[in-house]
Amino acid sequence: MDQLRQSLLDAPIIEKGEYQYFVHPISDGVPMLEPELLREIVIRIIRKAELENVDKIVTPAAMGIHISTALSLMTDIPLVVIRKRQYGLDGEVPLFQETGYSESEMYINDVEEGDRVLVLDDVLSTGGTMKAILDALTNEVGAEVVDVVAVIKKAGDNELDQTDYNVKTLINVTVDDGEVVIVDAQGDD
Repeated sequence: MDQLRQSLLDAPIIEKGEYQYFVHPISDGVPMLEPELLREIVIRIIRKAELENVDKIVTPAAMGIHISTALSLMTDIPLVVIRKRQYGLDGEVPLFQETGYSESEMYINDVEEGDRVLVLDDVLSTGGTMKAILDALTNEVGAEVVDVVAVIKKAGDNELDQTDYNVKTLINVTVDDGEVVIVDAQGDD
């Protein structure tokens, strides 16, 4: 059994209201992230993503940063972090993100018209954040989104289902009766 799958099956479950939430090193930074797990994830992303023509890796703060940093180090592709803080730099593009549990503004810097980007995140849940990022990169910045990858997808409907965006995932899960259930283990495509 691969480490990502096993780490999800072993993930503690907490209750947030009526919502059962798994706590995982990739999505939460706790429990501790073992280098072997991060390495496995990055190797699987390299095998799955279209990286040949990518100029920049783009990730939202905060939990995509560690995965994207490791990928940047392994591929020599520069990394851009979409921040929740406005810096007021030339070319900064604001975007509004709405998820199932929050609303906020985020800001894109250092992505320019014509840049070919890989968008990478830790978890795809409601799709609200990812849709806002993809729309802003495509429509506001004029970047070419070469590929989109999320390490973990929570099963169920999300905002990207009604769009032309295709998000590749490494594993799809749900939480049922206090346990993580693997819906689809994507393997090392």
